[in-house]
Amino acid sequence: MNFIAPILLLLCANVFMTFAWYGHLKLNQMGISTNWSFFAIIVFSWGIAFFEYCFQVPANRIGFIGNGGPYSLMQLKVIQEALSIFVFCVIANILFQGEKIAWNHIAAFGCLVMAVVFVFWKA
Repeated sequence: MNFIAPILLLLCANVFMTFAWYGHLKLNQMGISTNWSFFAIIVFSWGIAFFEYCFQVPANRIGFIGNGGPYSLMQLKVIQEALSIFVFCVIANILFQGEKIAWNHIAAFGCLVMAVVFVFWKA
């Protein structure tokens, strides 16, 4: 469980992060935030991002080897980036159905997966 909890927390953090960064675009598409000022959009997004931090910070605290966790700082960051692109692809496909995943997106995700493999490789 020591290995899984940080990953699950990072997964949740990335869901909130994706909605914070890109959710306002969907609201604009739906006509909900069309008249919002940039300031209102920023406040809205930061309101969502608060919950991202509620998961991100504990994930890093629990997962970091310096705090008794199983992962180095580099491993945590690479795991977070791989989860970020995975979550983004899923949410973008659901919310923005016009966005198609092409072969180069899959290749890029494969490179991120390989980054995870390499960061765990014992040198």
